[in-house]
Amino acid sequence: MGMKRATTFAAAAVAVVLAASACGPSDYKASDSTQPAGAAAEAAPAAAGPGNQPGGQLAASVTEQLGSVLTDSAGLTLYRFDKDTAKPPKSNCEGDCAKTWPVVAAGDVTAAAGMDPALLGEVVRADGSKQLTVAGWPAYRFNKDAKPGDINGQGVGGVWFAFAPDGKKAAKAAPAEAAPAAPAGAGEAAPGLSVAKDPKLGEHIVDGKGMTVYRFKKDTAWPMVSNCTGDCLAKWPVVPPVDKADAKGITEKNYRVMDRPDGKQQQTVDCWPIYTFSGDKKPGDTNGQGVGGTWYAVSPDGKLITVQ
Repeated sequence: MGMKRATTFAAAAVAVVLAASACGPSDYKASDSTQPAGAAAEAAPAAAGPGNQPGGQLAASVTEQLGSVLTDSAGLTLYRFDKDTAKPPKSNCEGDCAKTWPVVAAGDVTAAAGMDPALLGEVVRADGSKQLTVAGWPAYRFNKDAKPGDINGQGVGGVWFAFAPDGKKAAKAAPAEAAPAAPAGAGEAAPGLSVAKDPKLGEHIVDGKGMTVYRFKKDTAWPMVSNCTGDCLAKWPVVPPVDKADAKGITEKNYRVMDRPDGKQQQTVDCWPIYTFSGDKKPGDTNGQGVGGTWYAVSPDGKLITVQ
């Protein structure tokens, strides 16, 4: 069916829809460096509306309501229908149903980051066309989802549900138990991400321990892809997910969590994966700046700080 089986990192991933719009090419037409400061990125165009198109580069996007949901290359949510079957795959949505719930055509599709490519398949519909399946379940879009991040089809009729990246129904995990209260006088914990000022770098992002945060020039934001793997991660540990409430002074645009193929989750700022550097030993160190001509500190809006 010409389906691509991704073995590299794909979009995001895990990613995440904590902002109203998905990461897209038009978000990155402006300069990605603070040297010099570029014009504000153009807003991504509104989606033209779902149709019977292939899924393209799938992504795992985190929503506040449902946790991680599966989206197509345009950021539109993908759904499954309880009246279908997965073993064997069969679609029971035809006629007017298929107008409301356009099928995702089989063909050009790549698994999302952290998703098992073997979950992707196809089913032949009654009209002879081929439809994408996820874990055996036929995949659809919803015609009332007008823009990336919409999940208006969730729970419709008690039979339509957004896909999780594993092919199951998307559902937010139960909240973890609250951490014990800090003893009196202990003071407030530092934010998970915040902004520090360096004489050379100016304002740049640091983690909850005050350690400088970096970006890798070989990564991409569309799709969200980390190209730091294996031994690279020993030197450049990923920044784990940080709730927006614990991020102070950081841009909220495309502030997302990416699911990595190794099963870990990584925080992104404006869709760019972020890291710390093992060579920084204490808060304020910037030893990772400019390493290999590919690693740079990150400005509060997610751009590279290329000054040496």
